[in-house]
Amino acid sequence: MDETANEQAADAVVDGVDAVDVPAGVEGAEVVAVDSVTGGGVSASEEDDRDDDLEDEDDLEDSDDESDDDDEEDEEDEVESSGDAGSSDAVVDDVAERFEPVRGRTPELPEEADISLLDPEVKQELRGLPKGLAEIVGRHLAAAGLLIDAEPELALEHARYARTKAARVGVVREAAGLTAYFAGEWAEALSELRAARRMTGNGHFAIMADCERALGRPERALDLAKESQGSVTDPDEAVELRIVAAGARRDMGQLDAAVVALQGDDLDPKRKDPWSARLFYAYADNLAAAGRTEEAVTWFLNAAQADDDNETDAAERAFDLSPQD
Repeated sequence: MDETANEQAADAVVDGVDAVDVPAGVEGAEVVAVDSVTGGGVSASEEDDRDDDLEDEDDLEDSDDESDDDDEEDEEDEVESSGDAGSSDAVVDDVAERFEPVRGRTPELPEEADISLLDPEVKQELRGLPKGLAEIVGRHLAAAGLLIDAEPELALEHARYARTKAARVGVVREAAGLTAYFAGEWAEALSELRAARRMTGNGHFAIMADCERALGRPERALDLAKESQGSVTDPDEAVELRIVAAGARRDMGQLDAAVVALQGDDLDPKRKDPWSARLFYAYADNLAAAGRTEEAVTWFLNAAQADDDNETDAAERAFDLSPQD
């Protein structure tokens, strides 16, 4: 797995899924306490609330039925994309097994998992759900964001649970995909991000391509990189896609091509873009793999100088590659 793409996934979960740090709430959107769904005693003055609760329970059941339909569609996606990664039956069984435990239990919500942590755009999409269901789904998405760094597997349980309750909401599928990626569930991440792409148009091409690499399919990663040309307008994602494509070339033994794939106008030590440290680091790493050690040291030092947040070990890599007296 590419370290830089993994870092991007974490950022995407934080910014687009939940405001974990803010693993991504709608300004003025209505949210209802979970008690309005879970119920309790109903007095004469609470009849209207009781009726709303009954409607929400029906919607929860309908949502589960819709989720079952979408699971079948995603199993078909997994079969189509399985290729040399395994047989169709094995992929379908894996998908079924993966979601089975989620339907059996509800992951416990941390007290701090509040829907207010979500980005306004995420909360806006959740407004299309019944009010009680939107609260439940939103809190589980918030929990996924809160846990993504320390407990990615538990975060994924929350994202999966939200997905079973709102499988036809694009941001929920996007959240499930990004969380699965960060938890190392590459096939699941790829399936969910494909579904999200169909629903929302958000590509996450670099992450999807990196999933293909992790599944041992570098050729497909390169195909996805080519397919996305012209579609990726965010310069940060474009750089990440180049880094993943270079990694795919390296996986295929094309070491010189991997180096060339990272070259461009932004590969300039005088520049200090938000992505410069990652780009310089990836370039240095591929130079080292190609046996161009002296150049690799230079670019690791460039990366260290551009890395204000100390996100990489560029300085250490430069030291390790330098001749020792």
